[in-house]
Amino acid sequence: MSYIQEYYEKIKSGDIIAGRYIKAELNLLMNDIHNNDVRMDYDASNKRIAFIEHELRHGQAPFAGKPFKLELFQKAIIEAIFAPHIYDEELRRWVRKYQDVLLIEARKNGKTPLASAISLAEWVCGPMGGNILFGSNDFDQADLLFQSTNDMREESPKLVRCTHKNQKGIFWGNQKQKHARGKFSRQNKGTIKKLSARQSAKEGKNISIGVVDEVHEMQDNTLVMPIRQALSTQDEPLYIEITTEGFTEDGYLDERLRLARQVLTGDVDMPRWLIFLYQQDTEMEVFQDEQSWYKANPGLGTIKKWSFLRQMVDEARTNRKTRAFVLAKDFNIKQSVAAAWLDTATIQNEQTFEPEEIDGQYYIGSLDFAETTDLCSAKALFVNPWTRKKRTLSMYFIPEIKASALDTDSEQALNPEKRDYREWARQGLVTICPGSEVDARMVADWFLKLYEQYHAIPFKIGYDNWHAKDFKKIIAEYFGEEVLERIIMDYLSLSNPMSALESDLKRKTLNYNNNPIDKWCLSNTAFKMNNLSQMMPVKVYGQSKNRIDGALGFIIAYAAYGRFKSEYHEQQKLIIPEPAGGDIRC
Repeated sequence: MSYIQEYYEKIKSGDIIAGRYIKAELNLLMNDIHNNDVRMDYDASNKRIAFIEHELRHGQAPFAGKPFKLELFQKAIIEAIFAPHIYDEELRRWVRKYQDVLLIEARKNGKTPLASAISLAEWVCGPMGGNILFGSNDFDQADLLFQSTNDMREESPKLVRCTHKNQKGIFWGNQKQKHARGKFSRQNKGTIKKLSARQSAKEGKNISIGVVDEVHEMQDNTLVMPIRQALSTQDEPLYIEITTEGFTEDGYLDERLRLARQVLTGDVDMPRWLIFLYQQDTEMEVFQDEQSWYKANPGLGTIKKWSFLRQMVDEARTNRKTRAFVLAKDFNIKQSVAAAWLDTATIQNEQTFEPEEIDGQYYIGSLDFAETTDLCSAKALFVNPWTRKKRTLSMYFIPEIKASALDTDSEQALNPEKRDYREWARQGLVTICPGSEVDARMVADWFLKLYEQYHAIPFKIGYDNWHAKDFKKIIAEYFGEEVLERIIMDYLSLSNPMSALESDLKRKTLNYNNNPIDKWCLSNTAFKMNNLSQMMPVKVYGQSKNRIDGALGFIIAYAAYGRFKSEYHEQQKLIIPEPAGGDIRC
């Protein structure tokens, strides 16, 4: 029986739900079955399927120690790789038709174990001397494939007897069989190793199988090409890419998928490329029809838990960050454009307070500094240690040359956002610095003014290191160098503060004194994500002219506050008395 045909017929009858690209690939495979120029060697594919199911066991929970029971879609994939053969005029013999395989599945559908099992099956069932190389962006990711393969090897009594592992890789033979001969001894020089994109020596390899994991993280093909070149000497090489969608803009995967879709739709002819693209057809159906989830999750219900995916989708309905991550990772819908971060209802807050109310308190300062024509944001965050309610004072700084440039059609176009900074200056919201640059001393003097007028003392002042040299020197003169706290502008530093700020804005526990520039900057802010579900701020796509400096000022303040929360609260408690009536947030 052909597993490809069985899979095709079950999809056609509606017993299995599949997306349009899987249907397109199966139509091509059915053409292979009925094509006289293609010879279907089911013995080759069934041999590897039998090896996987009879000899291999899973090494990790929740299936640890259990036999590797292949699903129908996995058998169809294996059959598609190993069964179709075409006649090679150069070699004058029949060879495997497909030598390049792209497998896109949502997370937790068994991509990595399947790729490991296929590789191990070919290492054992294929020609003697085959070398396998697992590659990824870093060693940890490449090690997932390697360890998955080694776990299966160690769970197989037969393989343990005739193979061994060391720091360099997995090899044939063992100490008890030093003089043995044949395919399953040291005479077989085949190996299984791993490679990182960060590794310097990527050239000069000679392999028969190359598997690259998580290609969505790759900006270019610097890892891929050395591996593909290392396959060039083989008569029947096998190159496999496995991944989910990701967040890298215009990266390697974006180009591969553009070409893959053209192949599947018949616009480009690449007859030796096997493409299994498990992807949701539309974003709308994700939230309207849970049965459609099979399109991106072929292992749903057997490998991947329904309860897990339902929970993720429920969170995605109301949380923008979760939505972007779930659509990319659980449904393979590209989230390439920076998603808007906050809606109007979240941002809107008309609460105000008088600066005199924070007299004598400690604060967490922040600075998003711009030396030239950009907007510069300085903030002071005051937190009530008993109620955790927060208030901010803000001041923005702009060079005079930008404040005067209201003609956006001028050649310089210094004010493309079309904002009247002089009017904001009259309202006391902006300080205009003479000349063409923001004056670091004027920025530092604003923090000094808070001390002189309101006796407000900086506990910490967070800053990004960009153009902040003079500012740091002046602040150190005013308040001491120890108040300065550098905040690196990366996912690790900014993700949690962004989440905390969003939460406070939603709950209206942050009073930013109804500052219109704060509102404007927050509304211009989007977020981009990495593959660890961490986020950092960027401008809303298509609105590069608008400013987000005020939002960055909030985030930097929250980052510094998060690092010194306990110490800061202790100081504030010396200033702010405990409220009567138990109005204390736990």
